[in-house]
Amino acid sequence: MAFDDPAFDFIPWAQPLSDPRKSQITVKQLFNHTSGLCPEANGSLNDGAWEYILGHSGDPQTATLAFDPGTGCGYSTHALHHASLVCETVTGKPYDQFAVEALFKPLGIEHWWFQFFEGGEKIGSHPTHGLGMPARDLARIAYCMLRGGRWGDRQVIPKWFVDETAAPTHDVRTPEMRWDLNPQIFSHGWELPARLTGEGGRSGQDIPADARAKPGSGGQYIAFVPSLDLVLTRQTGSSGDWQFEEYLRRACAAVTPDAKQ
Repeated sequence: MAFDDPAFDFIPWAQPLSDPRKSQITVKQLFNHTSGLCPEANGSLNDGAWEYILGHSGDPQTATLAFDPGTGCGYSTHALHHASLVCETVTGKPYDQFAVEALFKPLGIEHWWFQFFEGGEKIGSHPTHGLGMPARDLARIAYCMLRGGRWGDRQVIPKWFVDETAAPTHDVRTPEMRWDLNPQIFSHGWELPARLTGEGGRSGQDIPADARAKPGSGGQYIAFVPSLDLVLTRQTGSSGDWQFEEYLRRACAAVTPDAKQ
């Protein structure tokens, strides 16, 4: 499988497709929020049975794409759920098992949980992309990315993947649908906070261009900045108006060579 391959070739549970345009969605578009699959801007629930996620429940918001694949940007948790099913087909293992064996154990990660959705007899139970772990274990993932995907003498994450996360992985220029964000912040699941231009109060000012981050629900955060040899994580335990970029900006300022003592 390559990231430019059609994603639904690897999601047999989605057949027959609820929208013929789904056949055009690439694996890459699931990660960078340009697939058109149920963007969060439409107000749909992010959780539910697999029939709902895959567009087979009768809900038009999950059955019909919000835009033609690759022509818009809408942050989509549903797209990431689809990506977990792609992983299962390609690896022959449920997403949680593959992640534990290929990533968590090599990095010495000690604690985690995975979210599961249930489906009917045709689909069954599968892990979603949703997971949780302590900040210390999140930091191990960020540190591995910081080191080009290496952990000790082992290449755990492919270097090509780490390299490609440093730039946008699509050409969309219209604002992201929910927060009006610059769509050029999105790469392979990671975000490029330095490219934020003030939308919704979120600014990338004074954040290094090579910084990569992923904010999550409840204020959780993971980031790494190769030029500063910096890893940053946070777990808050509650939702709120968390200032993700300001948190990263202050951490970067604290470790820059000219930072005030």
